[in-house]
Amino acid sequence: MDDSASDDELLRNRARGIAHARELLGGADEASIELSSRRTGMSFQRTRMSADRTLMSIIRTALSLIGFGFTIYQFFGHMVETAQGGLRPHAPRNFGVALVALGLVLLTLGIVYHLRYMKELRAERALMTEQGLIHGQSHYPVSLTLITAGLLWGLGVLAIVSMTFNVAPFG
Repeated sequence: MDDSASDDELLRNRARGIAHARELLGGADEASIELSSRRTGMSFQRTRMSADRTLMSIIRTALSLIGFGFTIYQFFGHMVETAQGGLRPHAPRNFGVALVALGLVLLTLGIVYHLRYMKELRAERALMTEQGLIHGQSHYPVSLTLITAGLLWGLGVLAIVSMTFNVAPFG
């Protein structure tokens, strides 16, 4: 019984939205309003995917910095242990930690930007749905890119701890 009542309310809201859109558009027919609404809804999905691609490029750069920093630490650390080259004992660790920290800062800024942008996008979408300009039936899925960024951030923290204190899991 509740489903049919909520369906009726959804249809009434959609009809009000179409009437409101027709008024705004100067008497356009229902088909063009419906098509416009669907195109706008799809553009929100494209914008969300674009934000994910931006975060993926930040992840790629941060992963390169973290990986390169850890590699520098490991490679030159072994050179110092075998007394090859004239490196100071903590030089590889300091440079490696600096690169990993730079990667973490970049990743943190990227995650914060992504979260803020998605919050604003969801708010705009909710407002347009409320006004009846788009349907808003499809929900934004959980961002696997954001989950990956969080996991990489944790891995970067573990790498810094390992390099600084020479403890497991990477020591």
